[in-house]
Amino acid sequence: MSKQSTLRTIVNRNVERLLVREFLMNNTQKSGFGGLDIRRTPSGTEVTVHAERPGMVIGRKGKIINDLQKRLDQEFDLYNPKLKVEEVKHSTLNAQVMAEKIASALERGWYYRRAGGSAAQSIMEAGARGVIVTVAGKLTGSRNRTQKFILGHVKYCGETALRHMDKGYSVAVKKLGTIGVTVEIMRPGTKLPHEISIFSDEELKIQAAQAEMDEEGSE
Repeated sequence: MSKQSTLRTIVNRNVERLLVREFLMNNTQKSGFGGLDIRRTPSGTEVTVHAERPGMVIGRKGKIINDLQKRLDQEFDLYNPKLKVEEVKHSTLNAQVMAEKIASALERGWYYRRAGGSAAQSIMEAGARGVIVTVAGKLTGSRNRTQKFILGHVKYCGETALRHMDKGYSVAVKKLGTIGVTVEIMRPGTKLPHEISIFSDEELKIQAAQAEMDEEGSE
């Protein structure tokens, strides 16, 4: 009975987090929503919104963020929630921000190949190891279809994809119907499990000497 109760608690907590994410995403879209972090602390629950334009989340004299804070407290089952906002430093490498930008471009009339292809290229130029941009829906006619733009090194599934691929999703609403946009980015500097480095004896001696110097300097 206690095991079922624990499992139910975990499920309810995760569902609540998804609802909070959906609520904040819908209410901060114009700010360039780039993700959400929820962290439990002894004093309460820290909810951090990552936004491309944090000023639009805060509002004049903090009006918007204070209103969102009150609604979080009243409408969701979170322990003493504290809402914060942080700026997305590299928006081109943020999967959620880029998904929103592609969806916005499609709604403004951009051809799907231009919107998806140019976004994928911009992401790679910003330093990503790889990217998958997927647009799916009624792209050119009455029948649904899916188009992918893949550049660089990517992973599709498994532990490696979960750990090293950031994922964002958005929807473009057009006259023909809705188009789903998914962006998956392999972060810059990612070292995959199968990638190893082989050093010569001379290189190892240099690294050891450098490590000793660093250790002496720290002391």
